[in-house]
Amino acid sequence: MGSTVISIPDGEGVTLKEKKRFQFSLQPIISYLREHKKIQFSLPPIVSYLREKTTKHDMRKLMHSVKVGIALVLVSLIYLLDPLYGQVGDNAMWAIMTVVVMFEFFAGATLSKGLNRAIGTVLGGGLGCLAAGLAEQVGGIGDIIIVGISVFILAALATYTRLMPKIKKRYDYGVMIFLLTFNLVVVSGIRVEKVLQLARERLLTIGMGFAICIFISLLIFPIWASDELHDSMASKFEDLAHSIEGCLEGYFKFVSEKESNEKESKPTANFSSCKSVLNSKLKDESLANFAKWEPWHGKFGLYYPWGQYLQIGEHLRELAATIISMQGCLQSPRQPSTTVRHSFKEPCEAVGSLLAWTLRQLRESMLKMRVCHAGDSIVPKLKSMRLELSLVISPSKLATIENGDGFAIATFMFLLMEIVEKVEELAKEVDELAEPAGFSTR
Repeated sequence: MGSTVISIPDGEGVTLKEKKRFQFSLQPIISYLREHKKIQFSLPPIVSYLREKTTKHDMRKLMHSVKVGIALVLVSLIYLLDPLYGQVGDNAMWAIMTVVVMFEFFAGATLSKGLNRAIGTVLGGGLGCLAAGLAEQVGGIGDIIIVGISVFILAALATYTRLMPKIKKRYDYGVMIFLLTFNLVVVSGIRVEKVLQLARERLLTIGMGFAICIFISLLIFPIWASDELHDSMASKFEDLAHSIEGCLEGYFKFVSEKESNEKESKPTANFSSCKSVLNSKLKDESLANFAKWEPWHGKFGLYYPWGQYLQIGEHLRELAATIISMQGCLQSPRQPSTTVRHSFKEPCEAVGSLLAWTLRQLRESMLKMRVCHAGDSIVPKLKSMRLELSLVISPSKLATIENGDGFAIATFMFLLMEIVEKVEELAKEVDELAEPAGFSTR
């Protein structure tokens, strides 16, 4: 009969033998790390790391969130503190609503909404008080008729006005607040005896919310829509320059000899930045609208030509569309042979280098607000390059290319010529922007 050895645990579910086997000390490891200075427990490096990992846009979003929190805390004091609450009563809630609805990411958007709300509230409240006073003087069933007629007329006029493109673009919110305030005041006038006192208290609380929003948005780390539009417009030049370089590099990228014996590879390029530029119209128009509301700050005056920025944006989108159209040449199942592409490589790469250089020069001109003298230095070079391309794809040269390769390479070259023409128009637009925008000549 065999004997069985039973392990006795030490009370923690682990045998004495296993405990001795896995027992170890952290002290030697800590001593080693201290000796070799591998780990330093210090707060500044951690803060520096977080700064590197946090982008500028993330910091702005964080700052905006903090500013909204501060504004709501301040405006809530109107309701929480008895002396202030005694002045306005339950109407203090209108101040809180004003902050929540009015505070936007960009200072120009906040100012736009604030002024629209202020003007709409004053006009709507004033006309509402007049209509309510007139209805009270008539009395009887006549007051209901007057209120009904006034509500119908002003509602119809305000709604029709909101459908006008120019009004809808900049003053839609103000007209909506006007209509809302008018209806609230004139209808309340039938049931509330002191309608003027009610209007005064609501206007006072809305004014408090408006003042808090404007103060915090414009004076505490303001986020300007004008800066955002200016920087984003300049960055599009670099994106398109990079796309042109990638397109030409992909088209003239030669395959290896082993692959070329089997089949020609299809060159590829990244068009995501072009698509981003192409879909930027709504954002540009929104930023330009907010920028027009912003006060004089930094390098942007009261009457800065934001309309010309939108024109430059249109030319950039046309250029992006032309670059994207070259995607068909790159992904076509029928590609010119390597030999044919090689014969056109040198002039095309020269054109691509000039286009990329031009776009980067225009970017520097806009970003640093410095005159680039495109009419004297850039446009003549582009015209000369366009003439050279027209000679390269002359009918006599294309006729010597067989198997349909001439048609494929001609399509690519004509698109390249169109890009040169678009960049030439773009250079003229940037040159025209210099004078009204006050670009420096240095």
